[in-house]
Formats: sequence, structure tokens, C-alpha cells
Amino acid sequence: MPHDQPPEPWHSFFLAIDTAFDHPVALHCIGGFAIAMQYGLPRPTVDVDCLTVTPVEATARLQSLAGEGSALHGRYGVYVQHVGIVTVPENYADRLKLMFPTAYRTLLLMGLEAHDLALSKLERNSARDREDVRYLARAVPLDLAVLESRYHSELRPYLASPERHDLTLRLWLEMLRGS
Repeated sequence: MPHDQPPEPWHSFFLAIDTAFDHPVALHCIGGFAIAMQYGLPRPTVDVDCLTVTPVEATARLQSLAGEGSALHGRYGVYVQHVGIVTVPENYADRLKLMFPTAYRTLLLMGLEAHDLALSKLERNSARDREDVRYLARAVPLDLAVLESRYHSELRPYLASPERHDLTLRLWLEMLRGS
């Protein structure tokens, strides 16, 4: 599914961000945008959910420049959203994938690996999240043993209600085995 650049209006939006910085700025992308750009999810999205922006000092400028309600949002109809509180597997950064490596000079769009993307949706567990996980399971496909192992070793220790999420994961695994 990789391409040299994202489709419009994303490409023009990112070019505008790219030219606004004179140093590398990395966005750790999650959510529908990351799934769509890396794995072909056909659901449209108007935001780029960012777990982390590095350097962290660029976060405020990025939000002002490209966040919801910004001039770039008005011009392109899409925006960057720093999500902040999402629990992801502990070592997710080791598995980040650079999207569109040659498209931009300073902007580095880093997408979570498929199993990490799926696990990032576990806490919220909305109907849309479950559909996204089903999509990943078919498109990638997800290795359910890796999903379960990564949950137990890298995510569960950091969850506020691990027993509740244990049940969610069990239901997800049943759902994925049945699809």
C-alpha cells in the first residue's frame, strides 16, 4: 500500500507544514489516518491523530499552524490533532514505519506498526475501533499470537483496569478468529 506521497488534500497540507519548519519534526501517527495511509483503510478521515510530536517543542507551533481551526485547516479541510492520552505498547517507537520517506524535507510522518495500531484502540473499544481492527486483521493480516503477546508484555502493565481490558482482548480475539 505504500505510495510516494499521500493523496490530496493531505499532500498539499503536509507540504505547507513541511515548509514552515527548518528542522526535522516527527509525528507519531495513529488512528484512521495511519491505517488508511499504511494499509489502505477506505474510511475517510479529516484529522491526523498524533501520539507524539518530536521535538516536543514543536507541538505548540504545529497545533497553531495545522490544528483544528487553524488557517491550514480552513484551507485544506484537514488538521493535526495531538491526542495525548492513548495507551500504546511500551516499545511501539522501535517499530514505527516512516510513511512517504521522500515526500517532505523536514516533516517525518511515522506510523505505528499494525499490531500496535490495533492495540492503541483497545481502551476506547468503540464500534469504529473494532471495525478498524477487523480491517487490519484482514488487510495485513494481523498475527493474533503477536497481538496477544504484545498486549500482555507491553500494554497490560500500563492499563488502569487490566481485567476489563483482558476481557476486551479475549472478545477481540474471538471476533478475529471468527472473521
